[in-house]
Amino acid sequence: MKTKTDPIFEELWSIKDALAVEAGDDVRRMGENTRRWAAEHPHSGPRVKNAAELREWAEQQEREALLLREENPPYGNQKK
Repeated sequence: MKTKTDPIFEELWSIKDALAVEAGDDVRRMGENTRRWAAEHPHSGPRVKNAAELREWAEQQEREALLLREENPPYGNQKK
């Protein structure tokens, strides 16, 4: 019986495997390469530390999107 895997996990494993090959299967070197890449490509977006912060951030984004839609309806102002 073959189990179905999540395509996101398959992609993550594929990337991990490629990084491991690049580092000669040396975990320490893989970490060094990752830290070097992160230093060369700083992330300017929001950072979350856990699932609760991620949920809070996503809810805030949704609230802001709803407010924008209320202020700028897609078909102009429907009020008469």
